[in-house]
Formats: sequence, structure tokens, C-alpha cells
Amino acid sequence: MKMRMQWMGTLVMVWAVLALVLVAPVAQAEPLERVDPVRVCMVNDTVFPRDQIPVEVEGKTYFGCCEMCKGRLAKDEAIRMAIDPVSGKQVDKATAVIGAGPDGKVQYFENEETFARFGKGA
Repeated sequence: MKMRMQWMGTLVMVWAVLALVLVAPVAQAEPLERVDPVRVCMVNDTVFPRDQIPVEVEGKTYFGCCEMCKGRLAKDEAIRMAIDPVSGKQVDKATAVIGAGPDGKVQYFENEETFARFGKGA
């Protein structure tokens, strides 16, 4: 009886995993629209309808939405960097190609090629 219960439990687990694999929707990358860096808060990684506050650091221009973000960009090098979702390489937000999804969240790309590849689901 104990063996039969273990076998039934295993069978239920297998069916549950198969259901998740076969029925769960495949995650698709949302389409991104190329956006002007001046409209992006590079701390919150969000595009806004108006220009943001420029922050000059070592000859590069970053943008923040408020005084707090302006201060963080000036002081924290890590906040000025992102990871390209296609290549996996670290990119500087000041020189990145920036794309925004329908929700306003942005992603940073090392170049036009990886931005285009993301749009094709690469």
C-alpha cells in the first residue's frame, strides 16, 4: 500500500510538471520602442514624457528624474551601468541604445545590432 501511494504521488508530480511545460505560455520579449536618453531616468530605468535632469560625470551625460536620482548618478558608478539583455555585456547607460516597453520600463543595449536582435526575439 505504501509503495502504491508513493507511485501515485510520483505520477501526480510528473503530470503537474508536464502541464506546466506544455500549457504554460512561452515568455516573449515585449516590443521595445527606441527612446531618447534625455527622457529616461537612469536610476529608475523608466521613460518619461518630459526631459530629465542632466548629470555630467567624467565627460558623459546621464539623466535623473529628481534631485535624489541626480545625486545617486553622480556618486554611484554601478547605477550608471546596465547589462545588455542580448549580449549579457555590461554597458554604460550614457552611451547605450535605449528601448522602452509598453509599461515605460527601459532596457539598455550595447549597440543597434543587439537592440534589433532583441526585437526579433534573439
